[in-house]
Amino acid sequence: MSAISRISTNTPWEPVFGYSRLVRAGDIVAVSGTTATDERGLIVGGGQMYVQARQALVNIRTALERAGLAMHQVIRTRMFVTDMTRSAEVARAHKEVFADSPPASTIVEVGRLAHPDMMIEIEADAYAGAASSPPAAAKPKATVKPKAKSKPLVKSAKKPAPRKAARRR
Repeated sequence: MSAISRISTNTPWEPVFGYSRLVRAGDIVAVSGTTATDERGLIVGGGQMYVQARQALVNIRTALERAGLAMHQVIRTRMFVTDMTRSAEVARAHKEVFADSPPASTIVEVGRLAHPDMMIEIEADAYAGAASSPPAAAKPKATVKPKAKSKPLVKSAKKPAPRKAARRR
């Protein structure tokens, strides 16, 4: 087995641009920017940011599964959207998929994607190491203990003490 493996899909852009949907190098897995295309390579969810985000995530899941991985192994996502005012729709789809194992994530607005009907493109990085297991169902979240009292960063709006008049000689 090669140290680097590649998985391609039937999207029309892979042969044109010369890229693979997923590349695995040891325990590191990179999923290329993925859009809302169906199994025939046609764009779905025209004008619907949430639908396109969900489809892109389904496509990422499919690529990961072909490599023997799952969504809980995703450690980072990068989302490129054409309309940041609709980021709540993207957040909803992202949280539905990653609620139990949220990755580090970035969302950026771009002027346009490869096709004018595309509203979102998502990249994902995953870790395929032995320690990468599904999240425990009732695993308590880490808590941060409050630090000892510290000075506030912003001074309060107390009135300054009156200044004594200087004596004249």
